[in-house]
Amino acid sequence: DARVRGWFLLDSYLPTFFLTGAYLLCIWLGNKFMKNRPPFSLRPHLIVYNLGITLLSFYMLIELILATWEGGYNLQCQNLHSAGEADIRVAKVLWWYYFSKVIEFMDTIFFVLRKKSSQITFLHVYHHATMFNIWWCVLNWIPCGQSFFGPTLNSFIHVLMYSYYGLSVIPSMHKYLWWKKYLTQAQLIQFLLTIVHTLSAAVKPCGFPFGCLMFQSSYMATLVILFINFYIKTYRKAPSRTAVKETPVTTEIKNGFHKDYFAAANGLQNNKKAQ
Repeated sequence: DARVRGWFLLDSYLPTFFLTGAYLLCIWLGNKFMKNRPPFSLRPHLIVYNLGITLLSFYMLIELILATWEGGYNLQCQNLHSAGEADIRVAKVLWWYYFSKVIEFMDTIFFVLRKKSSQITFLHVYHHATMFNIWWCVLNWIPCGQSFFGPTLNSFIHVLMYSYYGLSVIPSMHKYLWWKKYLTQAQLIQFLLTIVHTLSAAVKPCGFPFGCLMFQSSYMATLVILFINFYIKTYRKAPSRTAVKETPVTTEIKNGFHKDYFAAANGLQNNKKAQ
């Protein structure tokens, strides 16, 4: 798309490719480096990190709502060129959304430094690595129009998620954080709504590329499958007698990830040793 030519990181795929490779390499080398070393605490860093992602997500949420309202976006299907300056405004926000995915690589780096390697599963790495690359493609070919919906929902979820995890770093706030299971349910709703919205443009076309709609629906379907698999294992499995006697392990999802990932990433310690 000529409207995004010259924007940082977009003119060539190589920076995105090498940053993704560096991310995967850091996981591998980081685990080796930390193998015989004590884990880092990182609590102050996690507070700043969570606050920063929360504020960035809030900015993207508000700006996307205002830009699409200004452009008179059609919720059912919106093409790439009819909204004029509003399309440019949307594209600028979506660039920040793309860039936020490289910032979120730090989720995994925190796991490595805290020696929580068991939390770095296929689902975790798959989502982080693919999102950054997919959104490079989105920004280059479909940087506005129908592409606005998923990031709007995801930015809202991120405001809730990262604010929750930021508050959870503060021990005195734990008793007020009763809403974690609802975040899990909201995440699944987000995936399903994004698929429905994407397919709505295929049912009643408006000129948005059909192949992009099918790809996005397929990718989101993989997240739904992985998420449901986790959800069933976590919430539908009856606890053992031993587990009932102990302090329960609370779990949840953020972008399809196991909550324990973020317990590590945000300094939580939900599993207390039995007295």
